[in-house]
Amino acid sequence: MRTREEIEALLSQVALGDRQAFDSLYTAVSAKLFGVCLRVLKDRAQAEETLQDVFVRIWEKAGQYSVNGLSPMTWLITIARNLSIDRLRALRARAVDQTGADLADQIADPAPGPEARAVAAGQTSLLAACLDSLPDDRASAVRRAYLDGQSYAELAHDFDVPLNTMRTWLRRSLITLKECLSR
Repeated sequence: MRTREEIEALLSQVALGDRQAFDSLYTAVSAKLFGVCLRVLKDRAQAEETLQDVFVRIWEKAGQYSVNGLSPMTWLITIARNLSIDRLRALRARAVDQTGADLADQIADPAPGPEARAVAAGQTSLLAACLDSLPDDRASAVRRAYLDGQSYAELAHDFDVPLNTMRTWLRRSLITLKECLSR
């Protein structure tokens, strides 16, 4: 894995249209980003297609990444996660339109695949411990929002709280997780 500074340098070069830097960036981060896509989509083919979209977006938007003290991997993972959630929602909407029932939930295997397990193996226990430190409802909301792709509105409805309360729960929970993971 490349260092944070190396990834930032590659992003800067990609912003200038450097194809070799783009290739190096792909080699450095594609496995992790694929794991993010696979975790959300739970389908290898969809994750592969989404990963392509992710790298198209990175090529187009690399100039928008600015060195601001935040990890470049956070920026890249956010792109992968957001595009994966968008694709998942589109697939679910299409399945509902075609059959009147949510086929994605009936067909998809809820267990993570081997790629996702391999990517997550290094930090799973630490993340689990940090999630366990949150109240049960907050931990469940974080998992459902950031791992299962549920929207804030869906979570607010399921937990029977106002939308802004759900946003506050998630924001504060992420801050707590960040602090826990940095210890």
